[in-house]
Amino acid sequence: MDPPPPSISGGRRVSRRAVKRTNYDESLQDSLLHDHIGGPRRRNRRNLTAAERQSETETEAMIAVSLGFPIDSLLDAEVSAGVVDLTDDGAAQNDYIVVRNHILAQWRSNVRSYLSKPEIRETVSRQYDHLISSAYDFLLEHGYINFGVSPAIRAQLPDEQDKGSVIIIGSGLAGLAAARQLLSFGFKVLILEGRDRPGGRVFTTKMGKNHNSASVDLGGSVITGIHANPLGVLSRQLGIPLHNIRDSCPLFWPDGTAVDQRMDAEVDLVFNKLLENAARLREVLGESANDISLGSAIERLQKLYGVARKIEQRELLDWHLANLEYANAGNLSDLSLAHWDQDDPYEMGGDHCFLAGGNWRLIHALCEDVPILYKKTVTRIAYGEGGVEVVVVGGQIFQADMVLCTVPLGVLKSGTIKFDPELPPQKLQAIDRLGFGLLNKVAMIFPCVFWGEEIDTFGCLSKERTKRGEFFLFYGYHTVSGGAVLIALIAGEASLNFEQSNPLTSLHHVLSILRGIYGPRGVSVPDPIQTICTRWGDDPLSRGSYSHVKVGSSGNDYNVLAENVKGRLFFAGEATNREYPATMHGAFLSGLREASCILQTWREQFVNKSISKRFLQKNLRLCSDILVDLFRRPDLEFGIYSFVFDPFTTDDLNAMGLMRITFGNFKYEDSRKHSLNEKLNGHCQLSELQDQEFHLFACVSREGAHQVKLVSGDDKARLHFLSKKFGLQLMGFSDTCNLSHSLIVDISCARKNHYRKLRTMHHKVHL
Repeated sequence: MDPPPPSISGGRRVSRRAVKRTNYDESLQDSLLHDHIGGPRRRNRRNLTAAERQSETETEAMIAVSLGFPIDSLLDAEVSAGVVDLTDDGAAQNDYIVVRNHILAQWRSNVRSYLSKPEIRETVSRQYDHLISSAYDFLLEHGYINFGVSPAIRAQLPDEQDKGSVIIIGSGLAGLAAARQLLSFGFKVLILEGRDRPGGRVFTTKMGKNHNSASVDLGGSVITGIHANPLGVLSRQLGIPLHNIRDSCPLFWPDGTAVDQRMDAEVDLVFNKLLENAARLREVLGESANDISLGSAIERLQKLYGVARKIEQRELLDWHLANLEYANAGNLSDLSLAHWDQDDPYEMGGDHCFLAGGNWRLIHALCEDVPILYKKTVTRIAYGEGGVEVVVVGGQIFQADMVLCTVPLGVLKSGTIKFDPELPPQKLQAIDRLGFGLLNKVAMIFPCVFWGEEIDTFGCLSKERTKRGEFFLFYGYHTVSGGAVLIALIAGEASLNFEQSNPLTSLHHVLSILRGIYGPRGVSVPDPIQTICTRWGDDPLSRGSYSHVKVGSSGNDYNVLAENVKGRLFFAGEATNREYPATMHGAFLSGLREASCILQTWREQFVNKSISKRFLQKNLRLCSDILVDLFRRPDLEFGIYSFVFDPFTTDDLNAMGLMRITFGNFKYEDSRKHSLNEKLNGHCQLSELQDQEFHLFACVSREGAHQVKLVSGDDKARLHFLSKKFGLQLMGFSDTCNLSHSLIVDISCARKNHYRKLRTMHHKVHL
């Protein structure tokens, strides 16, 4: 995942303005933050004059705006959380906003420390204590403060995880961000990662030899917009310097000669005018624009206005269009005219930066204290009232209360993960509508920086329109990698073709371009010490680079993809973030978002139950009593099989219930002597089991129960059917109470309410 370059006049491209400073200090989040927040903590507001307090309030409001908060209203999430009483004249809301902004600014002034409520109370009048608690709790739980990897924040992790259990699929930025938050909330967390490394599409590798090696980002590399960027916060906590990408980006013709700056400026203006007119066109077309691509609109406008007719102008314009395809990881013919730039209003401000030493340093820090199992490729996710089951290659099963899926959109599109039950139609449609494209790289390390120390990027034009994205842009990583690293980018249609090409042929082509540019200038381009060609489209754990809004799609599809299913199955990743898709920080923020959502869901579904999860876990005897009571009146019974379900879900074939299998007369404590696999593989004969009585349980849907009933043959045939068809894991009393407690409680409570209702109706009839 490689984030898009900056936006100019509605488009996204590498800007080429005057060179500014090269060493960027993210602690200067913006000039206001630098001017008004000095030292580790802010002054006591109670000691300020009225004018000073007003000035500071305005400063804090601007900082809050940079973090995505409205200037004079609440976020929808704040309204939903009920952070303040909205029934009064608005004074309480205004006071809350001021307090909230103050807390935000205070933590951003020193992100290496953990900001506590007592520290805030030292700087705010006591009459606002209730607002401090409300604002602090919201900001903490939603990941606006006290997140990250600094020792002070890690030290706040609770000693005991007393909340629910969550399986996270994928150890990219989204999964790691969610894991750290959930651990801080007190959840039990386990990450399942298909690769043998963390990071996902953020992948830093070493290139070169021991005496001339360097760190190179083969995936996500650019921190796009440093102001308010959470990745900037992580870099500050770790003390890692950032290098802002300098604006100078010279362009060269295919023959190696430099593009005239006057012509460059003229075509640059044409490019931006075309995008502006495309925006006007979609306004005129209204809903009809949903079926038109950005590429076709630009072609029509180009012909209509008769611009870029000369060969040189056309080649130069094609370079800009290739850069636009790079920003969106997709061909312009695939991008939606109506919605391709729907995220522009949310773009992070400030410079675009490289992280010294590569982004693996962030990944490495985020992995600390987080349990991760590698080489666990997920094939199936089952979810329901009883919890979740995640199956990996090889058949190993993991169970938890909830699961967070952070796999790339390309993996969801491929269908390699089976969901049981199937995902809701609206989510499947969103997955299908959204686009997921490619960006590839050729990374090279050379003996020296022959392209010059003073520039970070330069571009090369192509004569062929279909190849306009082939090695069109070069990034120099010499400022941050520790070696003479140069990366050639391949975008658009060329990126698709690149994956089928011979790497040696591609390298020769890249070197011919470089020697065509620098040879006439008297610069000898040496052979690279080492070269790596990426193939993100062929990677089965990514299936591409990052998302875009395809024709027929819209920004709302990001929201649909982000919705959880039944409070058990959650989704995160850049393709679930409408405001910041296709970016590393978008993935990170989605992880913080889902951690908050999981916390809220846990409170609603578990804490508020009449029999809480914690109570059931500590009282297995009570749980077994409930189980025994439930199966005294099963809803369905045949042979050795009994089933109970929620009586209010009789019409829902996907509704989950409990299945009990009874084997003879056997004591409970012996029920775990043989695993289900041992029993079904013949290690323990069915006749042996029938000489003893004990019970094993599993979660099964209504439809599954009816399928078991229809199996021809004896009980042994049904056992084999269960194993082959559903792959169910049978459990004893203890494991059933631990893993299916919420389902047990739901069915028990529903039955009591149902019988109570029936008795009431019976009583009324006889009156």
